[in-house]
Amino acid sequence: MSKEKEYASLTARQVADLLTQPKNTVILLHTRPDGDAVGSAVALRLLLEALGSRAVCVCANDIPRREAFLLDGVQSSLLETAIPTDFCVERVVAVDTASPAQMGALADAWLDRVDVMIDHHGTGTPYADGWIEPTASATGEMIFMLSRLWLADGALKAIPPHADAAMFTAIASDTGGFRYSNVTPTTHLCAAELIRAGVDTATINHRLFECKPYELMRAEQVGFGAMRRYFDGRMTVVPMTNAMKTEHGLSDGVMDTLVDVARMVEGTELAVSIRQQADGTSFRVSTRSNGAFSAATLCAAFGGGGHDKAAGCTVEAASLDAVIEKLLAVVEQMGI
Repeated sequence: MSKEKEYASLTARQVADLLTQPKNTVILLHTRPDGDAVGSAVALRLLLEALGSRAVCVCANDIPRREAFLLDGVQSSLLETAIPTDFCVERVVAVDTASPAQMGALADAWLDRVDVMIDHHGTGTPYADGWIEPTASATGEMIFMLSRLWLADGALKAIPPHADAAMFTAIASDTGGFRYSNVTPTTHLCAAELIRAGVDTATINHRLFECKPYELMRAEQVGFGAMRRYFDGRMTVVPMTNAMKTEHGLSDGVMDTLVDVARMVEGTELAVSIRQQADGTSFRVSTRSNGAFSAATLCAAFGGGGHDKAAGCTVEAASLDAVIEKLLAVVEQMGI
């Protein structure tokens, strides 16, 4: 693993210049990838290929069903097995991955090989020279900026259409369809340019926000039935234990929207989903803030991170109740 050291803070211009050089590039993204991670990685792969590089996207987990359309015609999987046998790695770029822990099982093999990190999270642990832009609504917004720099330079004659679609997917995903407080005027300007470029935004938004597999809706139903509320309803928790998954025949791949179930309850200032992992003693915690409470600060207390409005962490505990007790203690100390 990387030793603690100082890393260079790069600008968009510097990153654009670095990545213009044709090299075989592995693009790493965080575990349990969301739309921003996948969209950013796929877009960057296509852009680098247009610049003359070979590139492949790699993650510890394969792509979620909701974002699977992004890999169509690009690569068959996000797993390391997607790396071609004749691919000699010359450069490694990490996108939307704020800390080494977010690489999951890939960290041991890849962490010390990262040349550049591109990320928009305000909290995290830098592990390479990087461009970190907390004012960006999504890492996809940053990839958009790179693409337009290359276009303006003449390094690219045109943007691959699927790259534009992937960037829009990334931005729409991390802004909740442009509904969250991380949306800025720049976010809308980027979206407008992507629409002007011909991105089918209606279809993408339908896939992201209006089309859910039946199993996912069953998971939301089960989670809603097990919902717990604390601090006079200001904190809402939706749990999902291994026993609940087994009882209802649910897979881990349909748990991502549980925190949104908690977030929609009136009066909720802090929404939390807790998902027990296969080992039984690890619990994945996702948080969303509807008010002034800092989700990032809460998750940082457990080694995680993210944004003030959306963050995640993993908590080790013997039971669901023990996890909740740990969270409640920190939330009470922070004040809600």
